[in-house]
Amino acid sequence: MSGPQVTRRSLLRAAALGAGASLLPSQSIAVEPVAVPHSAGTAPPRLVAPAGACDSHIHIADARFRADFPARFAGATLADYRLLQRRIGTRRAVIVQTKIHGMDHDCLIDALRQMGPDGRGIGVLPPDTPMDEYRRLDAAGVRGLRFSVWNPADAVTTLDMIEPVARRIADLGWHIQLHALGDQIAAAGDMLGRLPCPLVIDHMGRLPPREGIEHPAYATIVGLLDSGKAWLKLSGAYLNTEKGPPCYEDASRVARAFCRANPERLVWGSDWPHATEAIKPDDALLFDLLASWVQDEADRQRILVTNPEALYGFEPKG
Repeated sequence: MSGPQVTRRSLLRAAALGAGASLLPSQSIAVEPVAVPHSAGTAPPRLVAPAGACDSHIHIADARFRADFPARFAGATLADYRLLQRRIGTRRAVIVQTKIHGMDHDCLIDALRQMGPDGRGIGVLPPDTPMDEYRRLDAAGVRGLRFSVWNPADAVTTLDMIEPVARRIADLGWHIQLHALGDQIAAAGDMLGRLPCPLVIDHMGRLPPREGIEHPAYATIVGLLDSGKAWLKLSGAYLNTEKGPPCYEDASRVARAFCRANPERLVWGSDWPHATEAIKPDDALLFDLLASWVQDEADRQRILVTNPEALYGFEPKG
């Protein structure tokens, strides 16, 4: 087939990219159309992924490591995720411990072993964990612990665990990763500001879509970013929207505000395999959103390459 084809999908992706960002006809690194489990569509994104680009938020689930493996997580192994890398052009990834594996990190460690220097991990541990376990995970490539407290119905950690854990991991150079709702972040702002280790906030702080940057958590997060003690993940647009695809305009307004405020403290993540979503999003479209959020190429390079190198300890490119 010769020449570009104008399709409904390409028009939707053009809308997601926005008028201020160019649509690139080809990628600077090898990508290809490919079907990926837990992801809609097959076309590559229009946005070029720079060399060393990092997907800073994924989950891996593998039936080899759980006898009663939930069927809905089939197709979420590292081999399946490699298909998404082929599609969008990222090389590095940060694997966040998934709730279905609880505090058993064998699946995470196995995936990190396969990824080698291109992988880092985020674990889940209680405050009374022996230091030998921290050191074992550190050697495997884990660089932080996650507290997913937004849904008390399935949370295995709580906000009051964060400070004692932070004191234990500070000397390892690890960070706390927090998935909380905007109301929870605003209420916990003082505690988060006094942590002795870095803080990473998931999914753009889960600000309520109708309030967006007017919600108190926005100012709390920007203050933490400006202090140099915190980072924010540009991820989960579908978690913070009433508008939906292709542009996720309410979530995108929040993303653009964070990108204007402090691009030096942001990383990007796909959140594959999108465990919260019955209808899976198009990962190429989600990646293309970054071009409408951050129109400066140097800032996109920071968010995709330089910032993850600083936060997760990847070997610098170039």
